[in-house]
Amino acid sequence: MRTPAPRAVGDLLTSALPQISDRLIEFRLRQEWVALVGRDIARRSRPDTLQGGTLRVIVDNSPWLHELKLREAEIAGKVRERFADVRALRLTLGSLGSPDAGETAPAPKPVPLTAGDRAEIETAVSAIADTDVADTARRLLTTARRFPRLRQAATATHRGARGAV
Repeated sequence: MRTPAPRAVGDLLTSALPQISDRLIEFRLRQEWVALVGRDIARRSRPDTLQGGTLRVIVDNSPWLHELKLREAEIAGKVRERFADVRALRLTLGSLGSPDAGETAPAPKPVPLTAGDRAEIETAVSAIADTDVADTARRLLTTARRFPRLRQAATATHRGARGAV
């Protein structure tokens, strides 16, 4: 009996858990952003989220937002060459944070899992036949639930502060 060729873990995870494929693409986009768009543009922008084939790009000031809107087709073409899942760009004004924010920002605090979270994780993992992949997926989904993305928490905090005024 012939054993199948080795496959990358990222490929296994995306085939087993399609809902994480956008996050993997977002991660790769962030890693390659400077190479895709050049140093000057990368200094003033960063890829944010990918939803439904539309990549949201944060731009740090209005003049650069205008410049990138003028060059949107060119930038989108470069991104599409490397990432076929990206069909369009949505340029928005926002804060990029400091370049080394990951080093200076406090570590996110874990959020306790609810019974509903555990049930959703088990439902997602139950579809995976390979026990090693299922265990890995369970750990990945548990970590994702316990440490929600920082920008989601910031958005919720901002909404709460606005309501208190």
